[in-house]
Amino acid sequence: MAVRPLLLLAVAVAVVGCAPVDETATTAAPTTSTACTKEQLSLLTPGKLTIGTDKPAFEPWFKDDDPGNGQGFESAVAFAVAGELGFDRSEVQWSTVKFDAAFAPGDKEFDFDINQVSITPERAEAVDFSKGYYTVKQAVVVSEKGKFAGAKSLAELKDAKIGVQVGTTSFNAVRDVIKPADDPDVFNDQIDVVTALKNDQVDAVVVDLPTAFYVTAAQVENSKIVGQFSSTGGTPEEFGLVMEKGSALKPCVDKAVDALKTKGELAKIEQQWLGSAAGAPELR
Repeated sequence: MAVRPLLLLAVAVAVVGCAPVDETATTAAPTTSTACTKEQLSLLTPGKLTIGTDKPAFEPWFKDDDPGNGQGFESAVAFAVAGELGFDRSEVQWSTVKFDAAFAPGDKEFDFDINQVSITPERAEAVDFSKGYYTVKQAVVVSEKGKFAGAKSLAELKDAKIGVQVGTTSFNAVRDVIKPADDPDVFNDQIDVVTALKNDQVDAVVVDLPTAFYVTAAQVENSKIVGQFSSTGGTPEEFGLVMEKGSALKPCVDKAVDALKTKGELAKIEQQWLGSAAGAPELR
């Protein structure tokens, strides 16, 4: 009879050991939703979202050279992403960042940068990119009175003297897709590319399509878009938000971009600011 209490104790221990765990008593790992609340984000300046872009900031990406006014495609996208992350307009601050400095290796003075930076494997070795927020094509702009104004194919541009900005996918597109007989004239800044066309230093310039519409509408009189073309052989070229390599913010920014796509907000912003871009003929 003396062993019975011991047996009862063993059974009791076994029952407790097999009982379901009370999950409310444990500390749950942060969910994606929790980790992406404003208070949880790792930011350059606590409580502020710092967004970088170049200056001057050109239309149709920004309006009146003022990224902070919410006007222009990329300004609108930046504030939409900020809203998804929980920031209102007063909690967003802008930092001036040269185009090629945005995706150079090293520490960054922004939480993310938005400046028509195409996602490429080479750039992704030095920085992190968000999911793409815009699928872009390249465009060829010429003088209406120039000898290439009637070009209807890439082959007809082989002998053109082409201007392009250094370090851009437009430069790669000229070199790899158009393959002109002579190397393109390379300029440090986009405004220098436009000036070269205006002053007849080049026969044509290659820029992304929405920029081409602005060039012809507001920057170079008597210019025209002869056509658009893809700068890649298959995978679409996309613009991405740039972040420091290893940024803890990337999953949350990706989530914000996905949410804006799902809700149709990115499509609405694109239609509002870049809607005319569908009109250029395709060059093959």
